[in-house]
Amino acid sequence: MKIYYPLILLAFTGISQANAQKYSNEFLNIGISARAQAMGNAVIASTTDVTAGYWNPAGLAALPAEEGLQIGAMHAEWFAGIGKYDYLGFSIPFANGKRRLGISAIRFGIDGIPNTLSLFDEEGNVNYDNIVEFSAADYAILAGMGQQTSFLGGKLALGGNVKVIHRIIGSFANSWGFGLDLAARLETGRWRFGLMGRDISSTFNAWTVSFTEEEKAVLVATGNELPDIQSLEVTRPQLLFGTGYLWRSGKVSLQPEISLHVTTDGRRNTLVSGDPFSIDPGAGIELGYNDFVFIRTGVNQFQQEQSFAKDEFWSARPSIGVGLKLGVFTVDYAYTDLGDSQNRYSHIISLMANLRPKK
Repeated sequence: MKIYYPLILLAFTGISQANAQKYSNEFLNIGISARAQAMGNAVIASTTDVTAGYWNPAGLAALPAEEGLQIGAMHAEWFAGIGKYDYLGFSIPFANGKRRLGISAIRFGIDGIPNTLSLFDEEGNVNYDNIVEFSAADYAILAGMGQQTSFLGGKLALGGNVKVIHRIIGSFANSWGFGLDLAARLETGRWRFGLMGRDISSTFNAWTVSFTEEEKAVLVATGNELPDIQSLEVTRPQLLFGTGYLWRSGKVSLQPEISLHVTTDGRRNTLVSGDPFSIDPGAGIELGYNDFVFIRTGVNQFQQEQSFAKDEFWSARPSIGVGLKLGVFTVDYAYTDLGDSQNRYSHIISLMANLRPKK
């Protein structure tokens, strides 16, 4: 009987497709913060807190130096809790008050995957006690800075990120990657404009696969190919555009934004699909009262799907959320669909805290 090890081999699919150069490091496109998720990730122009280190590092410069050290954290569970997505970041101003440093750490992982390579003992008998678990996880560290300046009477900020990526599949494979992001943000009157060049240098992940001799023997004996791959995975540049507007009247504020996520790695299942450019639009709106409570909604990830009857239809990822400012703390919540037409919703919670210096 031929025995397969689908959970392990499936984890190597992204490595074996490295030559295709598509959907590489896709975990960095999920997005951080419940505010962003609630607004359909249409926050490229409006984000001016610690999470700007991910969305648009130029936005870090818009966070006043008086706010001091700002810390942000997020936890989200995807696919009915199978995938865990976590973020931790902080931002601190430079002495001149016109620059800010931002550090972001991200992990997306699936834990508790059974390693069935050890299912059989030395005599060929099934022994479930031999099964151990492993994790397939992606890690990223982003170190960025935003610099405030002026342009034609408006507030112009420039910024960028240097990032290090580490991806692991148990003890079987791992990779290290490096990349660069560049960004700009313009604030003129009530209008906000954002531009983010993600992986502008292309991001390179060097993979190393390492099975033990015993594991190789099991794979060969069960009719599976050995994924002995020493490869280089390349993430193509992406462009993110955002246009937002801030309206205030008394204690009420309204902030709509639209965004365009442009990929350059070939045709994707997006609203505008082309080769090499594909465009995924998004839109969101935030209603605030007294800078205390915020209600948000958004939509993005427009995709064409096919029903069991082979009928094609368009789906999207809707989202809603709420935010509260409680002194130096901000709590945000989002409720969002994965956009796969199967009503698999996820709860996302993020927190921020300002450690302001004493006057």
